[in-house]
Amino acid sequence: MKTFKMISFDLLLAGHTQQIPLIDGIIINQENSHHSWILELYIPNNLNEVFEPLLASGEVFEARAVISFPDNEPAPFTLVVSKIKHIGDHISVLLKGTLKAQRKRYAEQLLQELLAEGLANDQLLDRFKQGMKERPKLKGM
Repeated sequence: MKTFKMISFDLLLAGHTQQIPLIDGIIINQENSHHSWILELYIPNNLNEVFEPLLASGEVFEARAVISFPDNEPAPFTLVVSKIKHIGDHISVLLKGTLKAQRKRYAEQLLQELLAEGLANDQLLDRFKQGMKERPKLKGM
């Protein structure tokens, strides 16, 4: 098994993205034959209303997590909520799932979208640098 620090977590539900503010988080690659991953989010208690319905329904959902360093590309996961534990004014949300196999590199997708906008030369370079720094949500991700 390998354990990693989770830097950020975005929940993808009903066609929109919800950034979940982390107090702390870890990601564990179980390195087993099922390619299973475990994610634990330590978050404010008010976010229980987001995860409790997912736990009750057993719904499979998609998410993106940045692992280890803020500049890393977000990793796409398919997950289910396994357990929620209340700890004072916070909750621990245990998620289980897999890393999505087909993953487009963020830089390639960003460049593709900027080229589709018709940008070129200095304007393309400036927008690409800005996009790599700010990491806006892309159409294909």
